[in-house]
Amino acid sequence: MLPSVDFCGLTIRRLIVGANPFGGYSHQSKSRDAEMVAFHTKEQIFETWHRAEAAGINTMITNNETPRVMQSVEEYLSAGGSLQWIAQVNNRTEPEMTDAVDHVVDVGCKALYFHGGRIDQLYVDQDADTLRAWAEHAKSRGTIVGVAAHAPEVHLWVDSLDVVDFHAVPFFNCGSLHDGRGHKFQLKDVAPATQCIRTIQKPVIAYKIMGAGRIDPRMAFEYTFDHIKPTDVVNVGMHRGDKDDMVEENVSIAEEVLRRD
Repeated sequence: MLPSVDFCGLTIRRLIVGANPFGGYSHQSKSRDAEMVAFHTKEQIFETWHRAEAAGINTMITNNETPRVMQSVEEYLSAGGSLQWIAQVNNRTEPEMTDAVDHVVDVGCKALYFHGGRIDQLYVDQDADTLRAWAEHAKSRGTIVGVAAHAPEVHLWVDSLDVVDFHAVPFFNCGSLHDGRGHKFQLKDVAPATQCIRTIQKPVIAYKIMGAGRIDPRMAFEYTFDHIKPTDVVNVGMHRGDKDDMVEENVSIAEEVLRRD
């Protein structure tokens, strides 16, 4: 069984099932994006979640802006699905960020974090007031609040403000603050990311640990659990179009690595 941690009051097993493949966010190519979208009908999304439940995962993460994925989340939760939902929140389809927060809370998220691109820009603008207002509104709705961001310096800035409960930190800085900008997957990013994760005392969700499919899963899990805090968890997107038993295989590897530790 996957071990659990107390994550800001939630009991979360240390492997979370992500959703980038559901929405076609491969971080590889447009053809790969299209392949993922074509595979992930609502039925296939539900199948992945049910198999995650059966394998011992108890939490999922999705964004709030892919309509088919959000419809799947709403149907899954209303039907009594047992996975806890953590929402990644942006407001490109809502008038204000507070509206986007209200929507995911009303649907049933147990926690939420603000999209990394939005937090990157707040850091560039040094706009702590907006982040504080977003976080305070989310907390007023009774939910646990975090941030994603692509660069370690952004997370350390947010941490210094002490306005959120947790962080979601990628191993690869493939956002707008990277040198060269855009989708850059460079191994030199990994050590600063894990150092940032260990520096932040609050719980962290580590993600992009496989470089969006560029790194062997066993190698990635071994390195990750060796270099994050015992209180941290890992979010992994799982595209069963590549391997039908990918969920079960990832759980088995994570269990083996954590048992060894």
